[in-house]
Amino acid sequence: MDSNSPPPPATSPFSEAFVRVVEPHAAWAAEQLETFNAFMPTGPWSADLDRRLYQQGGRDLRISILGSYDESDGSWLWGWANPGFQGTPAVGAAQSLRQFGQAHGVREFTEEVLGLSGCGDPRMAVETLAFAAMGVLGAAGYIGVQASPDARLYMVPDDPQVPLAAPDPVTLPRMLLTGAGVHPGGSARSVVSGYFARHRLPQRPGSGRISAELPNGSTADVSFDDAGRIASVEVGAIGA
Repeated sequence: MDSNSPPPPATSPFSEAFVRVVEPHAAWAAEQLETFNAFMPTGPWSADLDRRLYQQGGRDLRISILGSYDESDGSWLWGWANPGFQGTPAVGAAQSLRQFGQAHGVREFTEEVLGLSGCGDPRMAVETLAFAAMGVLGAAGYIGVQASPDARLYMVPDDPQVPLAAPDPVTLPRMLLTGAGVHPGGSARSVVSGYFARHRLPQRPGSGRISAELPNGSTADVSFDDAGRIASVEVGAIGA
């Protein structure tokens, strides 16, 4: 986020530092999460956390624990702070996120417990937190399941069988707009530039716009309005 970017909305439960570091990953994470959800079959689930094994609909998946949400008091506990898993491989992803938070001054990733009961929508805040963790980690998705009547467990896949999304000219506008909408008070330019960077696409920043070459040879032109929001996303024909 540059110095001219507006702060997060006053109702946001997240710090400006959190928004700044996660927004470049938002559009990519939205795209990858769709791919992951399409890959995972529906059906009953089970988890052997010591073995890092998650099973759903007949598919086995190696996972890493992110954390858990206690619905009774609105608190989030990171996996690395859970006494039952501290220092084990099962919380490797959460530990990496903690180290990232320490390096970038993001309290949401370094505090053992986050109180979310005061948020307007605590459940949405939890999903936003897990989604952000997925993006920063570059994980291929995230999973949230009801582990008990009052608790939800969140995990990220750590398994090469999960397919990775590729830029799609048809869905690109929707993905960029979805990413920019995760934190409306953030920087849409950061979201767009971060998406292109994550896919290693050559991009040409300009005044009020960013253009990038897509893998199929077409060009994506993203323009921003005076408020810094995405005004349009145009994908030109190949060779145009």
